[in-house]
Amino acid sequence: MLELTLPAFEYKVKRQSGSVMIFDIIRKKYVVLTPEEWVRQHVVHYLAEVKKVPVALIAVEREIALYGLRRRFDVVVFSRQGEPWLLVECKAPSVLLTRQVFDQAFRYNITLEAPYVAVTNGVKHYCGKIEPARGFVFWTISRNFCLDGRESGCSKILFGQVSRYLSLMKGVLKISV
Repeated sequence: MLELTLPAFEYKVKRQSGSVMIFDIIRKKYVVLTPEEWVRQHVVHYLAEVKKVPVALIAVEREIALYGLRRRFDVVVFSRQGEPWLLVECKAPSVLLTRQVFDQAFRYNITLEAPYVAVTNGVKHYCGKIEPARGFVFWTISRNFCLDGRESGCSKILFGQVSRYLSLMKGVLKISV
C-alpha cells in the first residue's frame, strides 16, 4: 500500500471475494482495504500503540444523526467519562485536504462536541482544539500526528472560514466566538 507519514504497524490482510481485507483491531473484523481504510488503520494503530489510548476508548465508523441524516464518523476517541474527546476525519492519500473536508469534520463535530478535531489524508495532518478565548485553532503537522494537546513541533495556524462554523456551533458547543 501507499507509504504514509504515520508510523508503520503490523497488520493482517487476506483476500476474500476478490477484495483485499485488513483486520480492524477496534471493530474486531476484516474490512475492505481501500486507500481511506489504510489511513484509518494507521490512525487507529497510532492512537493505540504510540499514544497508548485504550482500544475500548476508540470508536471507528459509527453512525451519528446530523440534521435528520445518518452519517458515519471515521474515528472518535472518548474520554474515560465516555464523552467524545477527539474526532478524526480520514481521507485517502490522494484526496486534498480542502475546505470541504474541514467542513465535513466540523459538521460531524456539531453532533459530537469533541474538544479536539483532526483531519488527515495520511500524508498531511491537521489537529486542533476549541479554545474559548480564540475559537478553533488548528495546528498543521508535517511528520507527527500530535494529538496530545501540546503544540510542540506544530506551527499554529488559524484556519480560514472557521468563524462561520463557530457561529453555527456557538450554542451547541457552548463556546464564545
